[in-house]
Amino acid sequence: MQEIVHQLLATARGMWTFRWPALIIAWVIAAVGVVIVWKIPNQYEAAARIYVDTDSILKPLMSGLAVQPNVQQQIGMLSRTLVSRPNIEKLIRMADLDLKNQSANEQEKLVEKLMQTIEIRTTGSANLYTMTYRDTEQERAKRVVQAMVSIFVESGLGASRKDTDSAKTFLAEQIKGYETKLEEAEARLKEFRLRNIDRQGADGRDVATRLSEVATQFESARLQLREAEQSRDAAKRQLAEARGQGGPAGAAGRTLPAVSTPEIDARIDAQRRNLDSLLQRYTEVHPDVVGSRRIINELEDQRRREVAELQRKAAANRSSGAVNPDEAPAVQELGRMLATAEVQVAALKARAAEFGQRYAQLRDSMRTAPQIEAEAAQLNRDYAIIKRSYEDLVARRQSAVMSGELDVASGVAEFRLIDPPRVSPQPVSPNRLLLLPLALVAALGSGLFFAFAAAQLRPTFGDADVLRSKTGLPLLGVVSMLATESDRRAERLGLIRFVSASGGLIGLFVAGLIAMVLLNRYGG
Repeated sequence: MQEIVHQLLATARGMWTFRWPALIIAWVIAAVGVVIVWKIPNQYEAAARIYVDTDSILKPLMSGLAVQPNVQQQIGMLSRTLVSRPNIEKLIRMADLDLKNQSANEQEKLVEKLMQTIEIRTTGSANLYTMTYRDTEQERAKRVVQAMVSIFVESGLGASRKDTDSAKTFLAEQIKGYETKLEEAEARLKEFRLRNIDRQGADGRDVATRLSEVATQFESARLQLREAEQSRDAAKRQLAEARGQGGPAGAAGRTLPAVSTPEIDARIDAQRRNLDSLLQRYTEVHPDVVGSRRIINELEDQRRREVAELQRKAAANRSSGAVNPDEAPAVQELGRMLATAEVQVAALKARAAEFGQRYAQLRDSMRTAPQIEAEAAQLNRDYAIIKRSYEDLVARRQSAVMSGELDVASGVAEFRLIDPPRVSPQPVSPNRLLLLPLALVAALGSGLFFAFAAAQLRPTFGDADVLRSKTGLPLLGVVSMLATESDRRAERLGLIRFVSASGGLIGLFVAGLIAMVLLNRYGG
């Protein structure tokens, strides 16, 4: 530790040798620093505050009917992209910054300067924006901020409308394209249906379903035909028996002829089948079952009455003995019944033949039905997709139109100028109260650095130990200097002059700072 202190003292003594050159350099640096600080031009700041009100009473009412843009995000993006080259060039024209004849290079430098110095920041809430700009001229700074406010408001009002117009134009082009696609799909579907019109049912069911239904109808028609043929054959037999049994009067003692009622029998058979079907689903006490049994009983009673009447008439005809068997009422009635049965059989044959022909045609169609159905499904699917896309685009276009009308009626947002553009009466920069002390510190530091560097380049030895350690040679002796009174007086006078010069440097800076403070406070 003692050695370090010894070295520091030796260095200080060496620097003291070059005190006057160091002091001169400090004065020069201080003077240059003061000139530079005073030459820095004053910067005046212009500022304005804008509040963006994004609330509107129409927007909740139009929810779901019109597109609601994210106004907060839109305004935030606008504030971040406002300081762009096109807007800055527009600002230069609005603020009359291009009145001077400037070259292309100077114009580019002006644009770059404005892009770096203009600030837009949020203060307080998210919708409160502050615009600031600094310039050496107060009026020019105010014009720049005023132009920025105008550009900000115009961009906010026109951004949504421009987006809405672009969206409507895009949707109109897409709708026009989809209209063409929809017409082409409709034409393909129409051509397919006309080409396969004989293979399509009126209700749009597929061939397999229609084949199953036709097969059921064909089986039902064949069953009805067999029933009608059996009824006809029974009527023929009864008619033949009635004609063969009509003889002389002595036949009264014979048994009554056998008669039948085919029509009633057929109705009874149909009701019994219906009753069997009902009993498979319901109980005996169900109203439909009870009604069906009642109808069967009534039909059986009717059949018994008709059979009895026909037998009575046949017996009467036998007892007369003079009537022609073909002219007997029973024979005539059986003839009419036979004719009716023949007509019914012919009709059912035609019905069965028709269903048989349809069944055969559908069976032939089953070979090509899968390919046709697949083609129809693909055409219908393409048509449905294009139609759904077209309808969705039309709905979106209507929503875009309503959104544009909503923006016109209520506006995207309301811009309120809270603080109009104004310029601070005092310059905001440079801060000379800070720069002058820094200049003094730089001057003193420069002087100390010069003294230290000179002491290192041209060292002096004020101590025998330092000389011995630096040279490494043996020290034989030391010659002391005897200072006279005049030498000491000259030394004191030199010290006083150095202290006065150094104190004057510091005093001048302190006086300058005090004067600046007083001028800023009272002079304006």
